[in-house]
Amino acid sequence: MDNPRVLWRFSSIVWVLGGIAVALAILGYSNSLGNLVLRWNTEEEYSHGYLIPLVSLLFIWEQRAKFQENEFQASWLGPAILVIALLLFIAGELTTLYSLAQIAFVLSFFGLSLALVGLQGSKLTFVPICLLLFAIPIPSFLEAKLTANLQLISTTLGVGFIRLFGIPVFREGNLIDLGSYKLEVAEACSGLTYLYPLLWFGCIFAYMYRTTAWKRVLVIFSAIPVAIALNSVRIGATGVLVNQFGNLMAEGFLHAFEGWIVFMACVAILLAEIGLMTFVGSDRRPFKEVFGFYLQHDAGQQDRDCRVRPLPKPYLAAVLITAATAAISGFVNERPESGPQRDRLSDFPMTIGLWHGTTAVLGKDVLDTLRLDDYVLADFMRGGGTPINFFVAYYGSQRKGSSPHSPAVCIPGGGWQMSDVAQHDFPSAAAQGGGDHSYNRAILHNGESKKLIYYWYQERGQEIASEYWTKWYLLRDALLMNRSDGALVRLVTPFLAGEQEDAADNRLKEFAAAVMPVLPRYVPN
Repeated sequence: MDNPRVLWRFSSIVWVLGGIAVALAILGYSNSLGNLVLRWNTEEEYSHGYLIPLVSLLFIWEQRAKFQENEFQASWLGPAILVIALLLFIAGELTTLYSLAQIAFVLSFFGLSLALVGLQGSKLTFVPICLLLFAIPIPSFLEAKLTANLQLISTTLGVGFIRLFGIPVFREGNLIDLGSYKLEVAEACSGLTYLYPLLWFGCIFAYMYRTTAWKRVLVIFSAIPVAIALNSVRIGATGVLVNQFGNLMAEGFLHAFEGWIVFMACVAILLAEIGLMTFVGSDRRPFKEVFGFYLQHDAGQQDRDCRVRPLPKPYLAAVLITAATAAISGFVNERPESGPQRDRLSDFPMTIGLWHGTTAVLGKDVLDTLRLDDYVLADFMRGGGTPINFFVAYYGSQRKGSSPHSPAVCIPGGGWQMSDVAQHDFPSAAAQGGGDHSYNRAILHNGESKKLIYYWYQERGQEIASEYWTKWYLLRDALLMNRSDGALVRLVTPFLAGEQEDAADNRLKEFAAAVMPVLPRYVPN
């Protein structure tokens, strides 16, 4: 505390510039924030997003007396942070990784805080601003992998719970077969619906828990097993109820109400954990002394010297950088892409050398999920031999959030399991041009059925196996070529009875060598 007899106030111009900065930030990040609100509205695991800014503001308001009692010194680190946020924003917009741009938006608040009250004052805003990160959905390609893994874990544990009641049950991927009824553990029941908001609650509770660091950390990380365990119990309990009373127990209001009750049970467990830890360790104090809001009254003005903080120069610079971000965002979002000339995949030849194909179509629900611009789906055979399922999903632009879906995400569930996933390089004779030329190889299992899959991302003349590298090339090519088009290429063939893997590998390699020279007409280099 600088001087107990001094009461510090922000001038009117500081508040006006702050309002302008926030408005400019919202304008500049409007594309990414629109995607944020869309996911809050459509994805249950992020529906708590509207509450997060309010809670963060409450925690900052809780510290208002400390802001009044300390002068604080503005830091030029704030404008530097805002420049980093601007670069992250541009990268996020060009690569369609909206999460990057959304993180940049939160980072800009750190920059403004540092520019206004410096490092010492930003210690009071650090945690409340960090909590805003929980309003940001996980990037789609990471969320899909996490969801798929959580689905399998929850299904396995749920089946174990059902068996405790002596009910015969069979698990096939994410399907729970009860004989008379079959339950699918959908993405909404994967556990992410509990895990993400419960982690936020864990961080809030840890912030409100005035105790030793290890207890706070334990509260946060214990949210993970609690969410997974109780979601599995919910799935198992639903299976038991369905077995007794029918499928209505897994539908409608009752199913949603069960979910709400289980989540509140998760929150109660975290609070009970905090209550128990008050009796453990060196810091043993009653629950009401170590946990809760500590709202302070405004510092009284009687016998206090009221002073107005001068307008910090770093803060003025931070507002100007925020204005520049808003201007640059208009250019980034409205800049038209260079659309390459290409033939439609609907005209893809059904005869390629000795290979002959038969086309198929995707259902409307699949098309709505993939949001692709063009595709071809066909079964190719050579001389009446074993078929190869050939699929290409093309995206003319990936800037608006539409991008290829990884088979590693889409295939698991429905009984299919993926194993032996590895990356391989294409032979130099098959690869097109310079750069990265690799593909993913994996084995698919479903009971006794077995298939071999190759897939890669055809990105502007390169065959790329890694989803992460596709984002790097997408950023590079968006900057240098003003292009973000690309495609997913997938080849699948079944194993014949007793067939060795080498034979299936040779079949896919021969077809890949035949089809790759044809692809650039439809997926341009």
